[in-house]
Amino acid sequence: MSAMTGTLNQTQRMDTTAAIAVALTVVGWASAFPAIRAGLAAFGPLELGALRFAIAAVPAAIFLAVKRPALPRLDEVWRLVFGGASFVALYTAMLNFGELTVSAGAAGFIINVSPIFTAIMAMALLGERFSRWAWAGTAISFAGIGVIAMADGQGLHFNAGALLVLGSALCSAVNTIVQKPLFARHHPLTISASNMVLGALCLSPFLPSGFAQAAVANTAGLGAVIFLGIVPSLIAYAAWATALSRLPAARASNFLYLVSPMSALIGFFWLGEVPTLLGILGGALALGGVIVVNLKR
Repeated sequence: MSAMTGTLNQTQRMDTTAAIAVALTVVGWASAFPAIRAGLAAFGPLELGALRFAIAAVPAAIFLAVKRPALPRLDEVWRLVFGGASFVALYTAMLNFGELTVSAGAAGFIINVSPIFTAIMAMALLGERFSRWAWAGTAISFAGIGVIAMADGQGLHFNAGALLVLGSALCSAVNTIVQKPLFARHHPLTISASNMVLGALCLSPFLPSGFAQAAVANTAGLGAVIFLGIVPSLIAYAAWATALSRLPAARASNFLYLVSPMSALIGFFWLGEVPTLLGILGGALALGGVIVVNLKR
């Protein structure tokens, strides 16, 4: 009983490890948006995803082979398979296809429906509590992301691409709920590495055409796919698993509202995209909402 209480206390507080994990997740996934845009100039959506996670799966598989973690129970196998198929393969395919026709600002707005989905499902299925302050902060952050989306000059156009991005947000939210129970028995890096390997296997049918495209790709395209495999995939997915193991699902997901402002900041330094005053205001609102959610902690 004391061990269970200690685990509960660990997941409720924002300790140093959780803070570092959240920061790595936000920076890693924020950098994915400009990297995906760069990669899609040289690769097809499915080929980009297959190469990205093939790169991430190699060190992940080596980690699993060296550590030899405990095998999942029969009732846990489907949760691991779901992570690889949905959180890695399906999420990546839908987001890549969506970004072909959806602007970065609109994609950031749509993808940030995920924390709302997660909070609702966490309350209904995991028994988590989300206070009025937390919902107020969520509303402020979501409004800020909406301002960022409108500030990119292209507005919101809910076409087929937008529906695909919305589908990727749903994949992320559902996976958070599905895999949250795994952290009671398995190390977060084990879960993340398993997701990488299983997701890469799901995307492997597109590897041959991905290698063919890589043979004629320019340096920028190759650099983008390598970066995607290491930072937003291998590092950020491991960091997210760590954060999810130490924080309630709804609260951990709320920090993802910081991805859009961070993506705009990275776009400024990487692509020379100068944010507008409206975009800066949206970023401040997104940050303010996250602060409100954590005021009572």
